[in-house]
Parts: sequence; C-alpha cells; structure tokens
Amino acid sequence: MTALLQVEGLVTEYSGREGRLRAVDGVDFSLARGEVLGLVGESGSGKSVTGLSIMGLVDAPGRVAGGSVKFDGRELVGLAEEDLRRLRGKRIAMIFQDPMMTLNPVLSIETQMLETVLAHDAVPRAEARRRAIEALGLVGIASPEERLRQYPHQFSGGMRQRVVIAIALLHRPDVIIADEPTTALDVTVQGQILYEMQRLVRETGAALLWITHDLAVVAGLADRVAVMYAGRIVEQGSAAEVLDAPLHPYTRGLLDSVPAANAAGGRLRQIPGMTPSLAHLPPGCAFRERCGHADGACSSVPEITLRAARQVRCHHPL
Repeated sequence: MTALLQVEGLVTEYSGREGRLRAVDGVDFSLARGEVLGLVGESGSGKSVTGLSIMGLVDAPGRVAGGSVKFDGRELVGLAEEDLRRLRGKRIAMIFQDPMMTLNPVLSIETQMLETVLAHDAVPRAEARRRAIEALGLVGIASPEERLRQYPHQFSGGMRQRVVIAIALLHRPDVIIADEPTTALDVTVQGQILYEMQRLVRETGAALLWITHDLAVVAGLADRVAVMYAGRIVEQGSAAEVLDAPLHPYTRGLLDSVPAANAAGGRLRQIPGMTPSLAHLPPGCAFRERCGHADGACSSVPEITLRAARQVRCHHPL
C-alpha cells in the first residue's frame, strides 16, 4: 500500500537545565489510507509528543530537531505555520484525550462546530450547520439537531468525546491522530466509540493513528502496532503478530502485565522499575536496566533488525 503519512527519523527535543532532551528519537513509521496503526507504550515513552510533532504543535521549549514527516508526498517539517493551519483540521485532524480541554465551555456545540467548518470552507452557514448535524449523527449522537444547540456541560463525558470526534471528522480528513481519546471513559462507552471509529475508517477511508497504553484496545482496533519506549520505536509489525508473538522483551512485559494474562487470585506480573528519565538514560539500550535478558552487548545501542514484515530494536529478540 502507498503511504499517505510517512515519518522517517523524527527527532523532537526539549531544552532545559539538563540540556537538550530527546522525547522522540529517530521514529519511523508509515500509514496508508484506511489503515489503523496503534502506537503503544507506557506514560512518558513519547507517544503523544510524536502526534504533536506530526501536527506541528510542539510548544517551546520543544522543537522538531530532525527527520521528515511527509503527508501525501508533501514535507511538513519546516513548513510555514500558515500552510500548516490550512492542513490542520481539514486534511489532518487530532483528537485529544480530554474533551473539556478541547471544547470551549461557554460556547454552544453549534458555534464551535460551525466555526470549524467555516475556518476552512467558505460555505453558507446553513450548509455548515447541515454538515455539523451529519457529523454528530455519524458518531451516534441521537437527536443531533437538538443537541447541537446545547453546551458542553450538558453532555456526559462519553458524549463530549463523541462531539470532539465529530468535530475532527467535519472535513472528512485523510489522517486522524487520536491521542488516548477513550482513556477516561467507562468500558461500555469506550466500546461504542471504538466501534464508531472502526466504522468511520471503513466508510471514509481515513488513516488512523491511535495512541494508547491499552493493549486490549489495540488488539481489537489496529491493523499494525508500533511499540514505543524512551522515545524510540522498539518493535513494529502486524497487530496479530506483535501481540501473539512479541519479539522485544519490553513488548512481552507489557503483555504479561495485562490482568487477564495473570492467574486469578495471584499477584500481577509487572515490568520492574520505571521508565527512565530522558535526562538520565542508561547507555546503550534504554530498556537494559529493566530487562531480564540484558548482558554486556546491551551497553551499545541496538540497531533495527527485520524479520519478514516485523521490525525489532533489540540485541536479544525473543
């Protein structure tokens, strides 16, 4: 499949008292139309910063310091802010984790959705309103015409998240970046939203980058999985292969930590230690101090090795 979004060697740095810290360090992946890529890892692994870097939304003191992000063949790194604004929301959309940080509490849903349409398309307000109603219906909101006139506080958490997704879909974007949009929702609502997202990807042909730490979600949603640790992708491949037969010890540790994988009544297995500070990464493999397979070879940075359609960054793949 031809890549719609191609990320190569992406580097994002933050400057501080400790010097320059790489939150994203040489990330590579591609995304085709109608494909869902799950980007997974513990908190602090660099998943969200990767999404923000693609969108050109990294705030100072952070900056994209290297690499390439090509959307439909067009380079986004270094693109003028005005040109990026023309793409954001229209052809590339991002869904954030907390809908109340996205929605303005003092503006009606109608005002916010119409402004989103009119920011990119010079259409009559009646047409913008029709599109807003259609988008709310697409994400399963009943009585969308009535709900359009309401305010964010009149919606439940799950319904607010549906509104945020509807706003992201107003222009039928080619790429959607979803940054843990169901983390704060209960399981029933989460399942409903995942079903709607799968349906919308099928119907619109959009490419979806789903950022999460929830492997159960990825198993039911993604076509491919990229596992991230300390700013680097350590394993990548089809969802079935990565989740059924992981090659990297970190991926194996994440899977073993899932409660369903542990014996009833027994202690939960866990990866020892914590994700290291970017200011004090161990030399060589960043996972070495938490890994039961580490030896002297791990004092050097492992290269990416290929196994058929799989990629793994490890001296001792499983």
